[in-house]
Amino acid sequence: MKRGSQERFEIIFENIFPMFVREIWSVESVFSLLLLVSACGGDTSGRYPRSMFVRRQTKAPTVNFRLEEKKILDSVMGPTVYDSRIRPAGINGTDAATFVYVNIFVRSFSKIDDVKMEYSFQITMRQQWNDKRLSYKDRLSVVMAERIRYLTLTDASKVWMPDTFFRNEKIGAFHNILTPNLYIRVFPDGDVLYSIRISITCACSMHLALFPLDEQTCTLDIASYGWAKNDLIYVWKEGNPVQLAGNLSLPGGFKLGAFGSRYCDVKTTTGEYSCLRVDLLFARQLSFFLVTVYVPCSMTVSVSWMSFWLDHKAVPARVALGVTTLLAMSTTQASIQNSLPPVAYTKAIDVWSGVCVFFVFSALLEYALVNYASRSDAQRSVKQKERKKQELERQVFNADHYSEDGGFPMSMDPLMRRMEGSHMMPPGAVIHHRIPMRRPNKLTLWIKNFQFQAKKIDVFSRVFFPFVFAIFNIWYWSYYLTRAQNGNK
Repeated sequence: MKRGSQERFEIIFENIFPMFVREIWSVESVFSLLLLVSACGGDTSGRYPRSMFVRRQTKAPTVNFRLEEKKILDSVMGPTVYDSRIRPAGINGTDAATFVYVNIFVRSFSKIDDVKMEYSFQITMRQQWNDKRLSYKDRLSVVMAERIRYLTLTDASKVWMPDTFFRNEKIGAFHNILTPNLYIRVFPDGDVLYSIRISITCACSMHLALFPLDEQTCTLDIASYGWAKNDLIYVWKEGNPVQLAGNLSLPGGFKLGAFGSRYCDVKTTTGEYSCLRVDLLFARQLSFFLVTVYVPCSMTVSVSWMSFWLDHKAVPARVALGVTTLLAMSTTQASIQNSLPPVAYTKAIDVWSGVCVFFVFSALLEYALVNYASRSDAQRSVKQKERKKQELERQVFNADHYSEDGGFPMSMDPLMRRMEGSHMMPPGAVIHHRIPMRRPNKLTLWIKNFQFQAKKIDVFSRVFFPFVFAIFNIWYWSYYLTRAQNGNK
């Protein structure tokens, strides 16, 4: 007999044997004994049902935690025990204000617009407060307390919610793909955590006097729309109330210089309201504007100076070069103005572009002056030739008239007298009184070496224009960079 059959036989013998002692000669007892013995020695492979006398091991009943969560929610959020329209009580069940602890996680920035003076970004906003009516700590056993740490809801209308809004919001949107991106967690002690992902566009008042060397501070104001400070107080959560994503990048040539959190309580005619403020410092990256604005403008101004090295008689080349550079600078200035809002003050980029346009226009005016000087030089050259011709004719005419005493006119050229066979020149004709002269200046001598005034203007412009532009650059960068640093402090 196998071990299992033997154990079943012993169990049957212990329970049935006393009955056979009382009714040893009963036919029913003998028949029952035969049936039980056949069951004990029967097939144990599991094809036949086990005997009803076999002992079974008892297991502890399993707990359906989902069902228990439903029971807890029904018990604390039933229509007879909870009203979501009523504000939670204050600390220690008093009628004081409800404290709402806020934490913000910045996910990404999508736009920073200088023209509309706004910025768009995506955040996850978390609010936490305590509602004693939702406490279920006393309903949890030891086993349930280890498994049920909080209850999760997705319907915000089931519990009381603070009427939070953003004071400087222009456009806002919730995310509902694939499901609404929000959750509500109810903890055993009655704490409620509300987390939601939203995309908002906020107004940002920008001061662009130092553009593009500026830094803009934009804010996000969080306040209650209807609950005054006596009923609802917002508090920044301890630790890191404002958090940023690790791979965060900013559009529009900006970088995030700094960020912080502070309070901005406001008083209106309807009362005093609690307010939280997030400060975001957007630092403009100068390298972008150096490549796209400052270097091209400097190159355009430098190209306009090439006309100083061209011959003043090359009228088509110099005019075409001046007009082309002027149009290029005008187009660059117009594109800069289109990317900025019209403001009542002068911006740093306006000073730069305006001076560059002035230099290019001055180079064009310089050629107009050179052209006028060249025509004056031509007229002066013709007059000098005529004057020399007349002087030569007068001297020839005077040489034909000798004085009666054999003398020569004092104004007669000695060479002409030698050619006429003169034997003697008057002393006054060759003796000249030398007037002492000062030593000329090198710069004056260098300028006088050029015969024509047009050439002098071109040579002077080759030095003057780059020198003045370099002086302007030194003043521009030192002035505006100093103001930008003082503004940051």
